[in-house]
Amino acid sequence: MTNKNVTEFKAKLVEKISKEEAKKAIQTILKYIGENPDREGLIETPKRVIKAFDEYFSGYAEDPQLYLEKTFGDVEGYNDMVIQKNISIQSHCEHHMAPIIGITHVAYIPSEKVVGLSKLARVVEAYSRRLQTQERLTMQIANAINKGLKAHGAAVCIDAVHQCMTTRGVMKENASTVTNYFTGSFRDSQSLQQRFLSYINQK
Repeated sequence: MTNKNVTEFKAKLVEKISKEEAKKAIQTILKYIGENPDREGLIETPKRVIKAFDEYFSGYAEDPQLYLEKTFGDVEGYNDMVIQKNISIQSHCEHHMAPIIGITHVAYIPSEKVVGLSKLARVVEAYSRRLQTQERLTMQIANAINKGLKAHGAAVCIDAVHQCMTTRGVMKENASTVTNYFTGSFRDSQSLQQRFLSYINQK
């Protein structure tokens, strides 16, 4: 990606407030829940929370498409799906900022090029380290892989637990959510969808 494109990507992000402003916001929240932010055990809490947020939401500073730029063009005629199973995700729901913990399975059918397997995991990580809905996360990963690799098609399945549902509200601790999204050849072929789902369910 050119420097111009990187600049354009960064420009799409909302201007961030300073760390000091963010720390004051955490202090305000501590007061809201009835705590004293000045007591010994909480003095460093705003600093720690902001440091954790920098990690939880690091995906806002990343362009996932960058991970798909370095590819290998010699696929030696390989034209079947490439599947990567059991990529762990840790995200946060945009409604309650509660954790989403789960597993992602991705696949694509290469046209002219393939990508290093670790790059698929990095794309998943970059999108998941943001405030998300599971549906949007599933679509973003599939569309990024399809576009970045000019693939014949991409498939993504996410199976995740939403703590906004398991630790509050309806308190259904065993509930999990499964989402699937297909592009290209996968979208147009039920047999490809079934093969993908069969592969990822194999132990």
